[in-house]
Amino acid sequence: MPQKALKVAIQMDPIEAIDIRADTTFRIMLEAQARGHELFYYTPDQLSFREGSVIARGWPVSMQNQIGDHVEFGEKKDVNLADYDVVWLRQDPPFDMGYITTTHLLDMITPQTLVVNDPFWVRNYPEKLLVLNFPDLTPPTTIARDLDAIKEFKEKHKDIILKPLYGNGGAGVFRLDENDRNLSSLHELFTGISREPLIAQKFLPDVSNGDKRVILVDGEAVGAINRVPQAGETRSNMHVGGRPEKINLSDRDLEICAKIGPLLKEKGQIFVGIDVIGDYLTEINVTSPTGIQELERFDGTNVAELIWQAIEQKC
Repeated sequence: MPQKALKVAIQMDPIEAIDIRADTTFRIMLEAQARGHELFYYTPDQLSFREGSVIARGWPVSMQNQIGDHVEFGEKKDVNLADYDVVWLRQDPPFDMGYITTTHLLDMITPQTLVVNDPFWVRNYPEKLLVLNFPDLTPPTTIARDLDAIKEFKEKHKDIILKPLYGNGGAGVFRLDENDRNLSSLHELFTGISREPLIAQKFLPDVSNGDKRVILVDGEAVGAINRVPQAGETRSNMHVGGRPEKINLSDRDLEICAKIGPLLKEKGQIFVGIDVIGDYLTEINVTSPTGIQELERFDGTNVAELIWQAIEQKC
C-alpha cells in the first residue's frame, strides 16, 4: 500500500455509460480506491480556466464492481486542479481541437500536479504520428491530403489501408486492394468532412492472425492481448467486434518496446498501449489506451496496480 493517500481527479467521458467489465478507466479508479486514494470525477466540458486557475466542476465518487450500480456521487462542486496530486487525462479521442485545448489547460498545473499522461507530449505525440520516429519498426507509411501523393503510394504498394489521421476505434478504416477503384471517392468523402490529412499504410496480411495490443507502464512492457478480426473484417478493434485472446510477448515485441520505451518514459507517458501486426509497429496509443481488464483476465497481471505503483513513486 502507498505511504500517502493521493488526491486524484479523473477527466473522462460520462462515467454512467461505461461497461465496467471492459472499461480501463474504471479499473484504474477501482485500484486507486483500494489503495486509499481520494477520487474526483469530471467530464472534459467541465474543465475551465478562471482568472489564473484551472477549475473542474464535478463530483467526488466512490466505485464498486457492480453492474448497474458502479458509481456513487458526492455533492457536485468546483475544484482547483492545482490542489490535486494526480489528474488523469482519460477521455476518448477524436483528437480534435477540443481534446487539444484540454491538454493546454492541464499543462498549466504541471509539474506541481502529475498529469497522466503528460499533456504536453500527448498533444505532440498523437497515436499515428509518434510511430513515424521509428521507420525501422513500422510498415511503409505516407501521410498526405494530396490525392496524387496517396495514389502514388497505392501504385507502389498495391494493397493499402487508408484511414483518418486522427480517428480512433477502427472508425473510417478502409482496405484498398490492387483491384479497388474507390480511392478517389474515399478521398473526396474524407476531405469533404475534415481538413486533416489521411494516413495510408501498406496492408499487412498478418492482421488475419490478430492485431496485438502491447501494454507498457513507465516505458516497460508488462503484457499483451491479441485482437482477432471477425471473419471477412480487416479491423480488429474491440469497438468493432474484434475478439480478444491470450497471447505472450514475442522477441520482436520486446525489441520494439526496448526501442520506444526510453522515449515514452522520458516524456512522461506512464500508461501506453502499442499496436503490433506481425513484426510491425503500427500505432503508439498515448491518449486513452485500453486493454488492461482483458490482460488481467488472461494472465492475472494487475496492470492497474503497476500503473499506480509508478505514479506513487513519482508523487
